[in-house]
Amino acid sequence: MLALTYHGPKCVRVEENPEPRIQHPNDVVLRVSRATICGSDLHLYHGYVPDTRVGTIFGHEFTGVVEEVGPSVRTLQCGDRVVVPFNIACGTCFFCQRDRTSACENTNPLTTITGGIFGYSHTTGGYQGGQAERVRVPFADVGPMKIPDDLSDEDVLFLSDILPTGYQAAEMGDIGPADTVAVFGCGPVGLVAQRCAWLLGARRVIAIDSVGYRLDFARRYNQAETLDFSKVPDVVSVLREMTDGRGPDVCIDAVGLEANGSTLHDVLGKTLMLEAGSPVALNWSIQSVRRGGRVSIIGVYGPPWNLVDVGAAMNKGLTIKTGQCDVKRYMPHLLEHIRKGNIDPRALITHRVPLDAAAEMYRLFAARSDGILKCVLIPSGAK
Repeated sequence: MLALTYHGPKCVRVEENPEPRIQHPNDVVLRVSRATICGSDLHLYHGYVPDTRVGTIFGHEFTGVVEEVGPSVRTLQCGDRVVVPFNIACGTCFFCQRDRTSACENTNPLTTITGGIFGYSHTTGGYQGGQAERVRVPFADVGPMKIPDDLSDEDVLFLSDILPTGYQAAEMGDIGPADTVAVFGCGPVGLVAQRCAWLLGARRVIAIDSVGYRLDFARRYNQAETLDFSKVPDVVSVLREMTDGRGPDVCIDAVGLEANGSTLHDVLGKTLMLEAGSPVALNWSIQSVRRGGRVSIIGVYGPPWNLVDVGAAMNKGLTIKTGQCDVKRYMPHLLEHIRKGNIDPRALITHRVPLDAAAEMYRLFAARSDGILKCVLIPSGAK
């Protein structure tokens, strides 16, 4: 089968790989119908995530049709269309029983950091991903959600990651009707977080980025106020000026370890790799938010450490919440928002290309060119 395969930093190729097979009685094998490139895939592409091994098939956002079913699978049968959460969960461990499927202790038992994730570093279990013609899905009775007949694959594709992740980002901010919410990042997750801030009752939403077409989309899609941090001398001061001198009530870091805005962190985190990426958006969130405010961290950071302004967080009395998204918990709720038209996921799709064009799409996405927000990869033969 064809799959997008990692060969080192900034080197990915679509090439022939072995077909996946049933390895456990509760596995299924999907014929992939749609897959996407996620912003966190770029962290792998750039070589910033430890233990990303040559030969890894990327991709943790995908839908597909069940082609093979393990003997103990009870909820799926061949021909079912499904959307699959990016995190792999057993459904029975301490964390899964508490709806914390991102922390499943049986799908990635060699670390205490996180559970299993499709198509990511071996620090998340080494599972092959869905930017491929086929993919093995473990614990098939737990993760996959059947796609309703009245919805297309693209209607629900982003339930695999960016919709639940953006929603959780807003939810972790404990947003109320009097709140001003500042979202750092107008990539797909940041855009969804902005949208969900309104759904949770925000009074104002401010979107911060430096890429013009992404800021334009935030204004159009989310009716957000926008701030281009590259055009102001101090984004923290400007945010305070916009909020009666206090700062936003809630700041959401939807950027993570590849944030721009600081030469020091670019050198330390992205060139010399002496810290785990560039925590600029996180520090700006801590410094901008009002005293006693809330900071929600959904941007990806890797181990081991970063130069983070924890002293300001402590002295300002901030509440900080963070974590990989517990996707499964949010899927039914967000499906209803899609049905009601409160969220239009398809509006985020700017590019649709065959799977064999995936390598070029990585280069385009990394360069933030051609107005790209979300690229959908369509394997040969998919409808």
